Amino acid sequence: MTLDRTDPEGSIARATKAYSNWGRFGDDDVLGTLNFLDEAKRREGAALIRRGVSFSLSQRFDMNGPQKGWRRRTNPVHTMLDTGTDAALGNQGFPHGIGGADDVIAMPLQCSTQWDGLGHIFDHGKAWNGRPAEKVVTSDGDLVTGIEHMAPHVAGRGVLLDVGRVVGEDGELPDGFAITEEHLTATARAQDVTVGRGDLVLVRTGQLARARREGWGDYAGGPAPGLSFTTAGWLHGSEIAAIATDTWGFEVRPNEFEHAFQPLHQVAIPHIGLLIGEMWDLDALADDCATDGRYEFWLTAAPLPITGAVGSPVNPIAVK
Repeated sequence: MTLDRTDPEGSIARATKAYSNWGRFGDDDVLGTLNFLDEAKRREGAALIRRGVSFSLSQRFDMNGPQKGWRRRTNPVHTMLDTGTDAALGNQGFPHGIGGADDVIAMPLQCSTQWDGLGHIFDHGKAWNGRPAEKVVTSDGDLVTGIEHMAPHVAGRGVLLDVGRVVGEDGELPDGFAITEEHLTATARAQDVTVGRGDLVLVRTGQLARARREGWGDYAGGPAPGLSFTTAGWLHGSEIAAIATDTWGFEVRPNEFEHAFQPLHQVAIPHIGLLIGEMWDLDALADDCATDGRYEFWLTAAPLPITGAVGSPVNPIAVK
């Protein structure tokens, strides 16, 4: 795909025409590319468990996260409702000495490691599968493609593409680095791994490792390495089920067009129907993959079945 940096509108229109999956899975579809992840692919993924070692791919959910309040996204606020102090002082009113603790958390659903649901992004007022956005997501939530529909499905063969190690320096890509299809295929080739239909693909840039070393800075919404707009054809043609990165916004920032905001999202979510994950912690898994030379594994990453949500926090678990 060629990219005219002065014409985001035209480039997006051409990409949506070329790579649309509207109607491919039926008029009533609510899963998008998760339809590619079938029982056979899950059996294939389960067979990859050999050592039994597991990795959480989630950042922690606490006040020390990267969020700065843009679009009212804040870090999680965790509050105790009952504590050991209450129990020790006998304030809980329970019999025979039993006590307990309870807590509550308040947070935007996309403030840390998370999935973007199909109702998250629209293109010219159209949601996934060509539905009118105003009839899909209302003040009552996503009435059609709420992320609860995906909860049983996100488990299968995971593949790590450690572009930071293969292409970058010292395991990291610089901010503003656009990952092309050539970078993705070269990384897969260097790692001796295949990517295809139904796979859950993880792309490590190394930006999260840099942010942890140097401080969050503008990790949330600022410049970042990420996928080039030109990868839209690869995302469509590879028939992957989902993709996640260790960055805030999945695609390269600044975006590759003049006066644009997240143009690859505008193609990938409402037109391809692609499940996109962001802010995943891939470093420990990447270190293990580099050690044992195996970049495929069982991955389970179910969103919370929050009725009508357009995104969800997740604690992905990779097992090798």
